[in-house]
Amino acid sequence: MSLLERLQKERTVEASDSGKPNKARSVQVLKEDPFEELKGRIHMRIIEEINSGSGRAAEMEGQDGNLEQAISGIVENYLDDEGVFITKLDKQKLIAEIIDETIGFGPINRLIRDPSISEIMVNGPQNVYVEKKGRLVLTDVVFKDDQHVMRVIEKIVAPLGRRIDESSPMVDARLPDGSRVNAIIPPLALNGPSITIRKFSEKPYTVKDLINFGTMTPEVAMFLKSCVEARLNIVVSGGTGSGKTTTLNVISSFIPDDERIVTIEDAAELQLAQEHVVRLETRPPNIEGKGAITIRDLVRNSLRMRPDRIVVGEVRSGEALDMLQAMNTGHDGSLTTGHANSPRDMLSRLETMVLMAGMDLPVRAIREQIASAIDLIVHQARLKDGSRKITHITEITGMEGDVITMQDIFVFRQHGRDEKGRITGAIVPTGIKPKFVERLVDAGISLPSDIFLAR
Repeated sequence: MSLLERLQKERTVEASDSGKPNKARSVQVLKEDPFEELKGRIHMRIIEEINSGSGRAAEMEGQDGNLEQAISGIVENYLDDEGVFITKLDKQKLIAEIIDETIGFGPINRLIRDPSISEIMVNGPQNVYVEKKGRLVLTDVVFKDDQHVMRVIEKIVAPLGRRIDESSPMVDARLPDGSRVNAIIPPLALNGPSITIRKFSEKPYTVKDLINFGTMTPEVAMFLKSCVEARLNIVVSGGTGSGKTTTLNVISSFIPDDERIVTIEDAAELQLAQEHVVRLETRPPNIEGKGAITIRDLVRNSLRMRPDRIVVGEVRSGEALDMLQAMNTGHDGSLTTGHANSPRDMLSRLETMVLMAGMDLPVRAIREQIASAIDLIVHQARLKDGSRKITHITEITGMEGDVITMQDIFVFRQHGRDEKGRITGAIVPTGIKPKFVERLVDAGISLPSDIFLAR
């Protein structure tokens, strides 16, 4: 959809909704926007500029034009032509809001641009929360009404070929910068259309960043790098918002540049720096409920693509069986994430996900597959102070009877809290030497002799 078509559609929707009453904010009465009518007239001027094919309009439609500068110029000219006088501060605010509505994502555009915000949660038109430094904060950002939120959702999903309506009221998508977006609308969302945006840094976090954040230590980073280079199969587990994807991205950065990597995700989020990367993304069903391509389909297809490494953004259901089989049939060094509260829970979830594949397999056979396929579980948690830490690095050692055996190589020891209430502690070795050390030696990798000594 071109810029002109999008603007005309928005104006049509605004006109049709103008007679509808706005819902009152649950915590305060919304003040009427004094510039609402003025913004509407300027919006129409922008459409006229594009229709007329003026120089500034050509800039707006061109690939190399500065859209923000062009729109700012149109607003300035309109205010001069109509003799509208407003303060410099109000003019700057007006221009920023029009730019956000025209080429951005409306009221939440400034939140998306704020690097200190890690998550944005729109709970209907009048309640917008953000996560800052691990804490939830209610913002002063509001939308005009439900339709205003819907227009922003459509701006996000339309370029990706996805749709959201009453027949398909949930959607996963991503922003141009790779941030993850989930949207759900009425009748499923009772408070109005809801948007959840998990932001990702424009510049992907590096291992040094995670060390500075306290997520891991230099010793842990060195150990994980050795495990990746030795082609161990690794699962990153953790709860929602614990930072699994960020950690997976950093661990993936240890893959050598001369290997072919295939990434498989629901919504493409991984930002690998290697050159030889093939990125695959699932596809939802069309309006007739057909044509869906699942992660399981992509995992199967990836096996025919001559991958050196398969990186699955997250396993949630039957694709776990295909992933385990790939790990067991020569695709060593594969990486994935999964939701779990502990490394042991991750194994239980994998069992459940394998059963979701519809295969009538005995539990012992499933556990043998898991024990044979997975070498290491890296468990991450979001602590009560909002910080994200790797709390366990656990080796899968085999089977004893019907039980998968495992041992912790590193664990997080909490010492207490500092004067600002932040949790203090560090991930330290347990004193147990992993059984796969010989594989590291065979790969020509040597680790310091004291890296596994208990502290």
